[in-house]
Amino acid sequence: MFSRLLPKEPSFFSYFEQHAELILKGVQEFQGLATEGIGAGHSQRILEIEHEADGVTHRCIEALHRTFITPLDRDDIHQLISRMDDILDHVEAAAERIALYEVRELMPEVRDFAAVLVRAVEHVQQAVRSLSDKRRTAEVLQICIEINRIENEADALLRRALARLFREETNALEVIKWKEIFEYLERATDVCEDVANLVEGIILEGN
Repeated sequence: MFSRLLPKEPSFFSYFEQHAELILKGVQEFQGLATEGIGAGHSQRILEIEHEADGVTHRCIEALHRTFITPLDRDDIHQLISRMDDILDHVEAAAERIALYEVRELMPEVRDFAAVLVRAVEHVQQAVRSLSDKRRTAEVLQICIEINRIENEADALLRRALARLFREETNALEVIKWKEIFEYLERATDVCEDVANLVEGIILEGN
């Protein structure tokens, strides 16, 4: 009888999965932007997806404040959904800068970053989908290790992109524009690694 009087626990794992799906859609749209250019409508779609993801984040945090008993540590839930939200924020910021600066020809490294981001986010999605299943602990830990490896790829890509930019671009304003775009993309992969570290900590502390 008492259990029926308690408010129904929201599925925080469902919020994580919804958000991860939106992040993947967002980075796939960015990949479309990188291959098709800014005239194909991808920037607007990324903005729309980012707003959808913000909604999931807000609903998750509101549920966290209303819920007495949570399946994970409250701070872990808040940090995880917030860091996931940051991934798409950085991707949207990069797309916004490309449109704002009226970039007509994208450097090839943008496509490379897009491909790296898609792989990183696919692994983030796998990790959060498996977070509630303790039978998949070892698998999730391996996924987290792979996300860390992909982030190292992004670090190396940023170094190569900036080296070529400084070597070949003589217009200082163009250097500033592209440096900012590349850094937003690299930060997105940094946050994928942050998410992986949070998931790893949740799993190890729960065992």
